Amino acid sequence: MTRFAPVYRALGMVIMLFGLTWLAPILVSYLSEDGAQSAFDEGFALTMLCGAFLWYRYRRCKRDLNIRDGFLLVVLVWTTLPAFAAIPLMIHLGMSHTDAYFEAVSGLTATGATVISGLDQLPVSINLWRHELMWFGGMGLIVLAVAILPLLGIGGRQMLKHEVPGPMKDSKMTPRVAETAKGLWLVYFGITILCIFAYRWGGMSWFDAVCHTFSTVSLGGFSTHDASFGHFQSTTLEWICIAFMVFSGINYTTHFLALRGRSLRAYLRDVEAGWFIAVLAVSVMLIANYIWKDGSHEEMDEAFRHALFQVVSVATTTGYSTVDYGQWPLFAGLWILFLSSFATSAGSTGGGIKMMRALLLYKQVFRELVRAMHPNAVYNVRIGGQTAPPPILFAVLAFAFMYMVSVVSLTLVLAFTGLDIVSAFTAVVASMNNTGPGPGVAGPSTTY
Repeated sequence: MTRFAPVYRALGMVIMLFGLTWLAPILVSYLSEDGAQSAFDEGFALTMLCGAFLWYRYRRCKRDLNIRDGFLLVVLVWTTLPAFAAIPLMIHLGMSHTDAYFEAVSGLTATGATVISGLDQLPVSINLWRHELMWFGGMGLIVLAVAILPLLGIGGRQMLKHEVPGPMKDSKMTPRVAETAKGLWLVYFGITILCIFAYRWGGMSWFDAVCHTFSTVSLGGFSTHDASFGHFQSTTLEWICIAFMVFSGINYTTHFLALRGRSLRAYLRDVEAGWFIAVLAVSVMLIANYIWKDGSHEEMDEAFRHALFQVVSVATTTGYSTVDYGQWPLFAGLWILFLSSFATSAGSTGGGIKMMRALLLYKQVFRELVRAMHPNAVYNVRIGGQTAPPPILFAVLAFAFMYMVSVVSLTLVLAFTGLDIVSAFTAVVASMNNTGPGPGVAGPSTTY
C-alpha cells in the first residue's frame, strides 16, 4: 500500500464534502431555469465520483496524519478542488481551462481577481457558485473538514495546523481541535446571517445580499456587477460593508472568545486588533487628505468617504471598489496595496503576512538596533505580554524572506512578458495577498 494512502483517503472525503457544496447552485439553476443545469449536473457527478473512487480505493488505510501528510493534504486540496470548481465555467461559459481554473482558484482562495466581464448578465447559478466558492474558501475548506472528518475516523490536528495562518497557530480556544474548527465556523456562519440581513435592510435584493455577503465576510471581493460595489451608489450599504470587512479582518478566535465570555475584553486583549484598527484609521486620514489636496475629489467629505471605503477594502484584502482608485495619484494606490500585505489579523479571513508577523518583524528589528547600541542589554521580543521564543522569530524571518523573494521573482517574470513594472509589481502583490485588483493594468476598473 502506498506511503501516502491515508492522505488520498482523506482527500477523497474532502472532495466528496466539496461536492455537497454544489447542491445550492444546482437548486438555484433548476428553479431559475438559467440554462446552466447540465453544466452543474456534470460537474457534480464527476466531483462525487472522483472523491468516492479515492475514498473506496484507500478506505482501509486508517492512521493519524503526520506532519508531512498534513502539508501534502493541504497542498492537494487547494490545487485539486479548483479543477472541479472550474467545470461549470468551462462547460456553460465556454472558458478555457486556464481561465476557468484561474477564476476557481481566485474564488476558493478568496482573492477576488476575475477574468470574467459582463457579470451583470451571468446566469444566477454561476454567480452564486463564484461567491459560494469564496465563502467556503474564506474560512477554509480544511477548517470545515477538520470539524467533520473526525466523525469519519480521520484526525485533523495536522490539517488545521498547516491551514490556519500565523505564528500563534498552536493556541486553541477549546481543548479539542474539532471543537475549535466547529466554533470558528459557527461564528463565521452567524456573521454571514447578520450581514445578509444588513445588506437586505440597506436596499440590496436578496440575491445580491447573499452573494455580496459571501464575498464580504470572506474578504474576497467578488461582485455580481462589473462596477463592483460602486454599482449600488449607496452610502448606507458602504457603511455596512465597511463594518463587516473590519469585523472579518479581526481574528475569529477573538470573536468566539468575546461571544463565549459575553464581554468585549477579548478585543481589548487582542494586540493585533488594536494595531489593525489604528493602522486603518491613520491610513484613511492620510489618503483622504492626500487625494483631496491633489484634486482627485473636490470636497473633503467626498474624499473621506471614498478613501475610507477603498482603504478598508484593499487593506483587508477584500478588493471591492466604489471608484477607480487607479486614477488617484500612484502613491495612494501603492499605500493601500502595501496595507494589504500585513494589516489583517492571524485567524481572520484576510490575506497577507498578517499583523502578528509584521509586529514580530518590527520588534525583532528594534531589538537588533538596541543590541547594536547596547551589546550587553537583555531585550526580549514580547507580544501581548508573552515572550516570543527564538524558533517563532526564526520562522517569521524565514517567512518574510520567502515572501519578499517571491514578490521580486514573480514581478520580474511578469515584466519579462512585456508588462510594465508597476502593473507587474502590483498584480503580484495583489495576488499574493489575496486582494485581487491593484493599481495598474489589473486595476479595479478592469479584469485580469
